[in-house]
Amino acid sequence: MKNILKIKKTICSILVICVFVLMTGCGKVDDAATIIKDNNTETNNIERNSLKNIEVESSTIDNGLVKGTNDLTKNVSAKTITTANKNQDMENIVAMDIVKNMKIGWNVGNTLDSTRTDITRIDAPYKFETAWGNPKVTQELIDTVLDAGFNVIRIPVSWTNHMGPEPEYQITQSWMERVQEVVDYAYKKGAYVILNVHHEDWNYPYYDNLDRACAQMEAVWKQIAEVFQDYDEHLIFEGQNEPRKVGTPLEWNGGDAEGWEVVNKTNQVFVDTVRASGGSNPYRVLMIPGYAANCTVGIQHVNVPKNDTRVIISVHAYEPYDFALNPNGRSTWNHDTTAIDKLMHDLKTLFIDKGTPVIIGEFAAMNRNNESERAQWAAYYVHAAKEIGVPCVWWDNGLFEGDGECLGLFDRHTYTCRFPKILEALMTSIKTD
Repeated sequence: MKNILKIKKTICSILVICVFVLMTGCGKVDDAATIIKDNNTETNNIERNSLKNIEVESSTIDNGLVKGTNDLTKNVSAKTITTANKNQDMENIVAMDIVKNMKIGWNVGNTLDSTRTDITRIDAPYKFETAWGNPKVTQELIDTVLDAGFNVIRIPVSWTNHMGPEPEYQITQSWMERVQEVVDYAYKKGAYVILNVHHEDWNYPYYDNLDRACAQMEAVWKQIAEVFQDYDEHLIFEGQNEPRKVGTPLEWNGGDAEGWEVVNKTNQVFVDTVRASGGSNPYRVLMIPGYAANCTVGIQHVNVPKNDTRVIISVHAYEPYDFALNPNGRSTWNHDTTAIDKLMHDLKTLFIDKGTPVIIGEFAAMNRNNESERAQWAAYYVHAAKEIGVPCVWWDNGLFEGDGECLGLFDRHTYTCRFPKILEALMTSIKTD
């Protein structure tokens, strides 16, 4: 602002000098001097009034930002990122209200969350989107899923390969635009959309990585929050996916004290960053996981942000493991409900009974040519979750064959469900008794 005022003042001075020269040439020296005097007075008044107005305007900034301060630099910066909430009804909505409206969800897995070191951040977005074997997401695909009865679409997104250097960590515009386009496929159809930060390596939960992780968490979510600030309550932000100590014995067993603490701190940075951004974000529903989104030990150590009724706990649960996800596991379910029953009990006592909602952001069972068994399992699992008010989101990675985790449900080339018995079981289980 000061630079702008200096430019204006310089321009005024140049104009006055020109007038002075012309008038002097015409013999009107006294008149020219009077004009210079009047102009200097007016310019100074304009500058004082402009600075005064900035102070007055900036002192009205609220929503947890700078308020009532004379630090003009901070206030101008705060004003830049703060815009009005265009979705006033969000101010009266809490997370539990949103969760009650969710039926069942579906993940667009192994797509926008793919990572490849041989593709650069300036490459076309489709190269990343198709890097793990799935085709580009289309409106037709999302329509197929929604028409089948799902009303929640989780969009896992990896951002690491699309960021510039620190400290800005600027996200490539073409990637952000593609992410927004896919979000809109579901959002504009009235579905709930969960947008997250997925396969990242910068948020590993170690003490010596905490400062860097927090800085990058803030930078990434500032950018995402700004782009989506005017979206209503149908868009939910999920701060992290499965933050864990990758490649160690602690990776999947629930973590340790260091891991729990660092995950809780980076979760809080995510919440604080979104809450301090503009538009509807101070009222947006947010999801946070525990260590690795673990459903046994990790959930015991999640810090729920205080005085924030718009937070959901994210849990991933492929239970029982030997049937659902173990590559060397069994193909028959055997009505083994022990792990599922314990999970629902824990979620209810740890969170739901205390007023904090939960979403099982990932669940599924591998294809072992056992559709009927999986359908029976899915029916029990989803119904048990519905009984305690927890929506479930199927992890669909687009895989149907091979030795990997074959968790595909919808064929993304033909836009058909490959396992109609499972789909029927899912939809029947969410119906009101």
